[in-house]
Amino acid sequence: MLKPDKNCALVVGASGGIGSALVTALLSEGKVNHVLAASGSDMAAKSTISSSDVTWLPYHYNESSITGVVEQLSDLGASITRVCICNGILHGKNLRPEKRLEDLNSESLQTLFYANSILPILWLKALRGLCNGDGRCCIAVLSARVGSISDNRLGGWYGYRSSKAALNMLLKTAAVEYARRNKNVKLISFHPGTTDTDLSKPFQSAVRGKKLFTPEFVASKLLEIMDTADVDGELSFLDWEGKKVDW
Repeated sequence: MLKPDKNCALVVGASGGIGSALVTALLSEGKVNHVLAASGSDMAAKSTISSSDVTWLPYHYNESSITGVVEQLSDLGASITRVCICNGILHGKNLRPEKRLEDLNSESLQTLFYANSILPILWLKALRGLCNGDGRCCIAVLSARVGSISDNRLGGWYGYRSSKAALNMLLKTAAVEYARRNKNVKLISFHPGTTDTDLSKPFQSAVRGKKLFTPEFVASKLLEIMDTADVDGELSFLDWEGKKVDW
């Protein structure tokens, strides 16, 4: 159970492939004393991760629930040094990437923007007061290269592309404010590459060579990047190799 003096990492979306790999990696590397695993699923009961150094935080996908989780952490005196926000969807029931304009509909667009753009920025809103101490804090949010406007040469995937582009703009704007008000916080928009998770399964056949990554590989790369990133008041849009992705 979390103690007030603990040095903590927060993983949002800890029930997903990359999220659960991050929880495991954070526990094994030992650089934080406690991992806070926020999930919309009952992962405390289902997870194979069993450790007294993990606190599972169930939440619903809305602002009041997010605020409640962060208030709980504040009341406990949690010191947050790393945050990984892994919310995101690409497909689901009645939801598929669009190939042409005729495939667009407002319900699917709203679903994608809510999960991929709105929920992450609501976490940043709620965390601003908690990540306001003297110690360094790095916040990484899962984005995607397909959210790059300049790199879009293939078209298609209207909703997913645009929701990730919107996410990047929201993070860029938040980075400007965080630089003024939370000077010890670094923000990273992270492109993990195609990872072997439920999100990518319908599209993995198109992945060439060794470009389909395991969640464990992606988690280790992200934590390396977070460890070495300079707190410069800027948003960095980086891939798994730490290379800059064009906006």
